[in-house]
Amino acid sequence: MPFKKLVYIGLILVCFSVKASFILLPMDETTQKNHLKAYGITYWCLDRQYKASWLLNYRGGSFLLPDAPEIRKECQIRGVSFEILTDGEEETILQEISSPSQNMDAVVLEKAPKIAVYTPKGKQPWDDAVTMVLTYAEIPFTPIYDEEVLSDQLLLFDWLHLHHEDFTGQYGKFYGIYRNAPWYIEQKKGAEALATKLGYNKVSEEKLAVAKKIRDFVIGGGFMFAMCSATDSFDIALAAEGVDICEPMFDGDASEGNYQSRIDYTKTFAFKNFILDRKPEHYEFSDIDMTEKRRIPMEKDYFTLMDFSAKWDPIPSMLCQNHTQLVKGFMGQTTSFETELIKSNVLVMGTCELNGESRYIHGEKGKGMFTFFGGHDPEDYQHRVGDEPTVLDLHPNSPGFRLILNNVLFPAAKKKKQKT
Repeated sequence: MPFKKLVYIGLILVCFSVKASFILLPMDETTQKNHLKAYGITYWCLDRQYKASWLLNYRGGSFLLPDAPEIRKECQIRGVSFEILTDGEEETILQEISSPSQNMDAVVLEKAPKIAVYTPKGKQPWDDAVTMVLTYAEIPFTPIYDEEVLSDQLLLFDWLHLHHEDFTGQYGKFYGIYRNAPWYIEQKKGAEALATKLGYNKVSEEKLAVAKKIRDFVIGGGFMFAMCSATDSFDIALAAEGVDICEPMFDGDASEGNYQSRIDYTKTFAFKNFILDRKPEHYEFSDIDMTEKRRIPMEKDYFTLMDFSAKWDPIPSMLCQNHTQLVKGFMGQTTSFETELIKSNVLVMGTCELNGESRYIHGEKGKGMFTFFGGHDPEDYQHRVGDEPTVLDLHPNSPGFRLILNNVLFPAAKKKKQKT
């Protein structure tokens, strides 16, 4: 065979050997232009039956995707940074990750989870961080509310987010400040009408029924993510089942005089031994929340993500993937959780070192799991009623919003079992 032909064949073989086979979405601090939309790209791939891997603790929790022209194009359209890998480069990365000396792991993402957001149909005087970031990342979701929950439509979904909500029937304890505001009056009227339509005498009874359906969704294997007041009010509603804790301005009759003694902490997901706030004009549900107890200036308000073993604790490792372990704090009606009131079987994943409060917690209930995240909007330190929504184009690399999206993608790897 002529020498020139041998050279030509050799060049062809070399070209095949370096053919790109994988796309890496780096998630470290300096390389990725848009961390939030990178989650959307990964979801988009799963939704189109592409397999993906989550490289835990590798360059900020990067995503490994198969190489395809439409994936490259979608990354370019959405402004997501990506790197092209050959088979050899991918194998080298996976070998590094699999080394016992490295706190890394590769988790296969199997399917795009079906996502529901529990949110009222009417416009609220505040914005929901999860709805905003799902929309920004272009991850599809279905808004549902009480009628859908009570008719067992949660069975259609893998993952549920609880919008800023009050499951106790006290209308967010906004009475003291906003009882004469048109939006408050309208919200109360609408909630009462919905409860009547659904066959309940009180809003508190109807919200309890919703909370119990959500509880059953989790016990049956669902994933629940809640922020702000949806966290503690959910547990309080479950613990107060059969007990009237609402004052007359909320439900038309007096609360039970000794209701604190009848609270059943065994029914809660995350919290124990809490004391309910009896003042109807006080913007607080119980002593679970740390908002009024904390004395931390904004410039020092940060919380630290815990460092878990990727190989032995893949679940909390997935939920804590980020390009920084130090995350800016932010407030809400429920800003953070009193650590002493968290049950011992609940995992604390983020704490503020200045006062020991817990910001980010995770637990199991039956076959399912839940995550509670304190605060309202990760990029609006003290979001108030009526404030303009956050523009996420200004915060495409937000560590706080990344924690939300970790929870969104987490069910895609739900067949990955925790090692014991």
